Amino acid sequence: MSSDSQDAADDDHALFRLALSGVRLAPPSSRVAEHRSVPAPQPRQRHADDLAVLREMLEDPDPELLEHGETLSYRHAGVQDSVLRRLRRGHYRLEAELDLHGHNRERAKLALAQFLSRCLDRDLRCVRIIHGKGHGSPNSGPVLKVLVAGWLRKRREVLAYCSARPVDGGSGAVYVLLRGR
Repeated sequence: MSSDSQDAADDDHALFRLALSGVRLAPPSSRVAEHRSVPAPQPRQRHADDLAVLREMLEDPDPELLEHGETLSYRHAGVQDSVLRRLRRGHYRLEAELDLHGHNRERAKLALAQFLSRCLDRDLRCVRIIHGKGHGSPNSGPVLKVLVAGWLRKRREVLAYCSARPVDGGSGAVYVLLRGR
């Protein structure tokens, strides 16, 4: 260490002792310092989300919104819930109908495409497609029902669809809401 740095260190020590010259040590305390444990972090947002889910589950659901394995329901992005609800309740006037009973897959797909094309040409907005409940299908369940649901989802002109009310065919038919021209 050089003599300049030694002198500076001595000056610092002297200044420090001078600054603390009036300071006295506190007498030792007879109390033992309490050791407080840090509380575990609480995931408040997760608790809030869980409570929101529980509240939603406890609310009385609208029976029209309950779905079971036999019902079909779809709405295109941007279509309001209220539109699907009105469709499900049969509030729209049916303007045309297609019955696919007795059709095989290929004939059903062609008939559906032609039917939707005619509906668009005539500017029809709400139609019913009867696909059947699959009682005639041996052990496989409703084949056309599943196919029709998939075909309708792929069609640009379909805004929404849902299973019909029991008076209009129930789970054997769908109401379809189409775009206007």
